[in-house]
Amino acid sequence: MDLLRSLPIGSYLEQPRTWLHRLDPRVKLAWLMMFLLTPMLADLPWRIAMVLGLILLTLFAGIPFRVWRKQMVWLLLLGVLVGGITALMPDGLAISYQPRLPARELTFTQQSAPPTFKKQPWYRPLLFWQSNQTPHPTSEPLPPSPPTVYRYVLFHKGPVRITRRSLELGLRFGTWLFTLIYSTNLYLLTTAPEEITVAIDRLLQPLKRWRIPITEVTLTLTLSLRFIPLVLEEIQNLIRAIRTRAINWKKLGVRGAIQLWLLLADRLIENLFLRAEQVASAMMVRGFTSPNHHQVKWHQLHIHALDRFALVLVVLLCGVRIWVGTFP
Repeated sequence: MDLLRSLPIGSYLEQPRTWLHRLDPRVKLAWLMMFLLTPMLADLPWRIAMVLGLILLTLFAGIPFRVWRKQMVWLLLLGVLVGGITALMPDGLAISYQPRLPARELTFTQQSAPPTFKKQPWYRPLLFWQSNQTPHPTSEPLPPSPPTVYRYVLFHKGPVRITRRSLELGLRFGTWLFTLIYSTNLYLLTTAPEEITVAIDRLLQPLKRWRIPITEVTLTLTLSLRFIPLVLEEIQNLIRAIRTRAINWKKLGVRGAIQLWLLLADRLIENLFLRAEQVASAMMVRGFTSPNHHQVKWHQLHIHALDRFALVLVVLLCGVRIWVGTFP
């Protein structure tokens, strides 16, 4: 089991270089913010469109099938699982709903009000010939209501109850989870960590007026992105160590299995701290004292025609999102 090859989460794909790799990291960061922010307070069609857009973007980018196959399949299964669990849970509306039409169809008749006798005023007592003429009561059936197929409860059998509200919540949460994870992973897959830090450093330069340590923040971000493959490597080494020892989990029992997992977690944290200390020692040996005095120009940013087209496209999509509306 090779986690770095099967599930390269947060890893940068160096070869082959696609047109997504050649885009400016600032443009790709704008696209990432569009994928993360526009689904907020959006209706269901827009969320589904974002999921389909990510899938089509991956297909047209020319990324090898072996790279994104397992990631997309597992994320789709996770989204379906989370959406299904949310749809099966109560929708949160504690209201007892009754059908729109009665159980037995009745024919209601219009009944006139009971006849009333108008009393003559006291100053005209002799006008007895003006009798009160009441209309004859009529009984006409009401026009039948048009048939409707609307149902709030879509499925109800035993303890399983799916309503329109719970199904909508499940679809919303499942699509949001897929968009959040896969858009970020696609950005990290096609953008080098150095390019990401340079783009963020350029975008946050105005904050230096308020003495915010932008360079330190970008350096920390670079180290954290470079540290993700090390974490996956340590997890992979622990899994291989367990598999080579052929541990019989049935004989261990629940208590023994919990103790073993706690021991593995402690060993993982210890190895990660050791790796972090090695990185710090390597930087100190090379004379690194402060990021302000040891700045390295990792990447030169340039805006090309493809970047301009991508910026125009993301602005148009954001405009469509605002035109559609903020609230569902």
